[in-house]
Amino acid sequence: MTDLPIADPAADLRRLRWRCRRGMRELDQLFERWLAHAYPTATDAERGVFLRLLDCEDDRLWRWFMGYEACPDAELSDLIARIRALPA
Repeated sequence: MTDLPIADPAADLRRLRWRCRRGMRELDQLFERWLAHAYPTATDAERGVFLRLLDCEDDRLWRWFMGYEACPDAELSDLIARIRALPA
């Protein structure tokens, strides 16, 4: 019988923080804000949407967050609106 490794939530959060580093300070701050305020109580589905958001290109993310362009994905668009509404 093989022992499966136990998930380490702190290590998972560190890896996620690293993925949030975009090289654009404004995006970094927006993603960090979500991690600080919403991640601890987010459902698995909400976390999945956040991971999908992280897979998007920075230039698109910037246009979506700044309102220059509408995000075509309803789930991502809703998450973007919620992130923008979080306190700094």
